[in-house]
Amino acid sequence: MLDLKDHKTLEKYSSAVTLSDMEVFIFPDLMYSLVLANIMSPRLWEWRRDSWFSKMKKLNHNKKIQRLKQFIMDNFSFNLDLDTWGLTTKEKELTRFKDFITEQILAESNALFGYEGDKYYFDIDIRRHFGLDKYTSEVIPYWKTETLEAMEAFRFKEGYPSGAGECVSLGALYAAASFVVAQLPLNDIYMFATPLHSQNYLDINSGIITNNRRIVTKNMWYNGTELSAKARRALENEKVTIVAHNTGYIHTMYDTATIAPSSYDNFTQKLHSFLKTEITYEILANFLRHNSRLQSCFQLAHQCCGKPRYIEAEKVYSYEHSSKFRVGSPTQSHLLHEIEEDEYYPTPHPDRMLLSELETFFKDKRVIADESETLIELEKVLSHSCINVNEVIHDLKSFSFTHPRLPDAEQKTFKQSKAIELDGVNSADEAKEYLQSIRNENETVDLAFSAFRDLTLSPWKPFLKAALQRNPVSTESLNQYDIDQMYTKLSSLPNYSIYQEPTRLAQPDEVWNFSTGDGLERSLCFMNAVKSKYSDSEVEIQIDGKHVLVRCDGKNFLFPTTKTVPQPENEDFEF
Repeated sequence: MLDLKDHKTLEKYSSAVTLSDMEVFIFPDLMYSLVLANIMSPRLWEWRRDSWFSKMKKLNHNKKIQRLKQFIMDNFSFNLDLDTWGLTTKEKELTRFKDFITEQILAESNALFGYEGDKYYFDIDIRRHFGLDKYTSEVIPYWKTETLEAMEAFRFKEGYPSGAGECVSLGALYAAASFVVAQLPLNDIYMFATPLHSQNYLDINSGIITNNRRIVTKNMWYNGTELSAKARRALENEKVTIVAHNTGYIHTMYDTATIAPSSYDNFTQKLHSFLKTEITYEILANFLRHNSRLQSCFQLAHQCCGKPRYIEAEKVYSYEHSSKFRVGSPTQSHLLHEIEEDEYYPTPHPDRMLLSELETFFKDKRVIADESETLIELEKVLSHSCINVNEVIHDLKSFSFTHPRLPDAEQKTFKQSKAIELDGVNSADEAKEYLQSIRNENETVDLAFSAFRDLTLSPWKPFLKAALQRNPVSTESLNQYDIDQMYTKLSSLPNYSIYQEPTRLAQPDEVWNFSTGDGLERSLCFMNAVKSKYSDSEVEIQIDGKHVLVRCDGKNFLFPTTKTVPQPENEDFEF
């Protein structure tokens, strides 16, 4: 029996409703709970019927994920706007979570509390980067994670032509859609988070990593482009704080892990393999694409009209932008052929290395990033007055081999958790039925129903706690009005819920952000705004058939509703 009088339990279940980045960090079950909420969503299963996915059964898993990627790219934007979900303060969050975490641990793991794992962000000033420089250092964003319905609802928000979501939202969406739409086995989907990012590892062939809206294959990881550099940054610079899977999770902060040890071993081995590649001529060429400052030390040769011709490497790389051919790939000769002859010189540049000589070296040699004897041979052929060869070898080694800083399994006690085995379900209803059957055996599943926002399958109290304590955008916007004006403003919004099921509810800031809501949702937004501005006001809510009555200081305010949820009890408002 769920004891919501216990403040720790209540805090956790209310966090499943709001799903802020910090809540997910402190309660790692929630990351997968959101995935399950999306899997229970009829909206996601409707994607299967979209014409874009009509030929999915004929595709292999890799091509299915590629097709899914394009659908997500076309229908969702990445969003980290501070105004969307509002702001909080370090003091408020530390007070709220004092029984769960210390400020020292937060400082070691959270970018907004002092963590500096990814130097890129701190070189550009992270607070300025996120638009926080106009506030005091105590102010931090909420950055709530969105359900699929909330992500799609961004199209109602001014300035958003499509859906949107932040990185955890997109990670959870990719995980759920990889299962529902691409029909990838749930066991092959791993979520992992760093202090500044959230991604997935899909165990397909040599692996796929999802990165916000995009995906990165192993070949793409090493192609040296700017997009790949951005995808690599989190694993190169940050420690992994959480790994979540259908068998459980492991968290850098907690001594107990629930993920199956065999699953975590598999993830660790597969990710290490993904992040390591043999250094070949192609990898060297990709490395030079990534480190453009080194290109001025190299040149390429090309046979033209029966004679050798020579050209600076940086010129050739610049031609890649308008070509489908690449330096270092089997298409290199085609790229060189596209370049006008007057760009070439009849003799080699004396102060540059010839990439063709390095290509010959790699035909006879294997170079492994973590085998020093093979690197020594490469160092000899790269020795040149134009470069600092020790620095180049070090950077090339880092480029071809990233050592992920994962939670240490040897330092954890593994506690077996009920695995979530959804493979074979064919609808949102089947998924929901199965999850209901195991919710008493798996807390992540039980929390998923709060994330799903179904008030017939989850308790009112956590939902109301979240609604009345962590929805600052609507309260701040409505604070300029008196009670009657608040009611008029909210009554003018369309009586349309972003959650079409009659038992699921939006939170107040979702109503305000997307300018739409069922009467019950708008009444809670109204109630929250009134209590925020007039804290001493006595506010009651009564659901009566097709209407919701809000009684405030003796005045009645009526909202129409099509929702069919139970009446909350008085004790549901006590927290």
